[in-house]
Amino acid sequence: MVGMPRGQSYTGQNQAEIFCHGGQFVLKRILDEIYKHKVRPAEPGEFTKRAFLAGKIDLARAEAVADLIASKTEYSYSAARNNLLGRMSEYILVIRKAAVELLAEIEASIDYPEEEIETAEQERLLDSIDDIISRVRELADSYQAGQIIKEGYRIAIAGRPNAGKSSLFNLLLNQNRAIVAATPGTTRDYLTEWIDLDGIAVSITDTAGLRSRAGQVEKAGQISAMNIINDSDLVIWIADISRKRWQLELAGDIEDLPDRSKVVAALNKIDKVESYDRKAVTITPDISGLSGCIAISCKTGEGFKSLRKMLARRINNNMPDLTDRLVVTSARHKQKLDNFLASFRLAEKSIAQSESPELTALELRRGINEIDEITGRVYNDEILENIFSRFCIGK
Repeated sequence: MVGMPRGQSYTGQNQAEIFCHGGQFVLKRILDEIYKHKVRPAEPGEFTKRAFLAGKIDLARAEAVADLIASKTEYSYSAARNNLLGRMSEYILVIRKAAVELLAEIEASIDYPEEEIETAEQERLLDSIDDIISRVRELADSYQAGQIIKEGYRIAIAGRPNAGKSSLFNLLLNQNRAIVAATPGTTRDYLTEWIDLDGIAVSITDTAGLRSRAGQVEKAGQISAMNIINDSDLVIWIADISRKRWQLELAGDIEDLPDRSKVVAALNKIDKVESYDRKAVTITPDISGLSGCIAISCKTGEGFKSLRKMLARRINNNMPDLTDRLVVTSARHKQKLDNFLASFRLAEKSIAQSESPELTALELRRGINEIDEITGRVYNDEILENIFSRFCIGK
């Protein structure tokens, strides 16, 4: 047993850790003895919550503990580690300092109402608030990349039945996860698996084949497939180029998609094309706005490495450089930053229109309170319950 005195432990309280053999029986006996002394199991996140309440860490760093544990890839680990080291908290404190200084100037004008704000002074205040807004907006805008880091990049594999969707799904996973059969309509539901693609967690979903004639069960799968396609970050649309009218079919299939810029066309079964000529395997001019196009063979593997490189390049183009900038990965933080921006924009409008400084000060205080909830300078029991209930037991 190792004892850790108050103030030097993770929680800031007197703490002890017991090390024992890993057998279930020995562990159970030790726990039974401990529970006899009015001891209870820890609640989810209770140790980190106690560390926050003791002032050992702020709320943003406490949330980073859970993100670090849940990290799937190097990107998500790096983002969580930056927050755990306090980079997000430090940046928020810099913004807060500038915001409080601005508030102090506005409140000074309230105390001395006879001294009207001159034009030059008004412009300086507007420059100050605009600078704060720009910095917070840049941080808030990083949330899109932050979602990918934390939740993963979502790729849907779509196309007509028997085009090779499940075969490509298995190739990307490097395992036979989906059933592959010559009979059209084999996949009636969707399958989702995760892969690590160049340090980024990628969710791959094999969807049901889309065709007009289908049974009731297959149609339900097709409705689900369209929902997945619409919600995905990238769509790999597979076309069977061994079919005579594949170009017209592909043009018609792609036409009704709401966002063709996120669609990569994978022209499959090049092994079945006689006298294979790359110039013949091209997207027709009628199909515009596609993100990319590449010829492959799921049977022989030809073109697969090029497709994988295309996917990695497309994903990495959306990723930030974590060595020199912060990324918001928390939906809670994003909401607080948006609320801050809303209040400060109202304050900016109030200054520009020479409105009552009391109204300006009110909006500035609201904004400051919003970012104070990020670090935990301002909090309530509901906020803490929502955050720490998502932690693992014992963390």
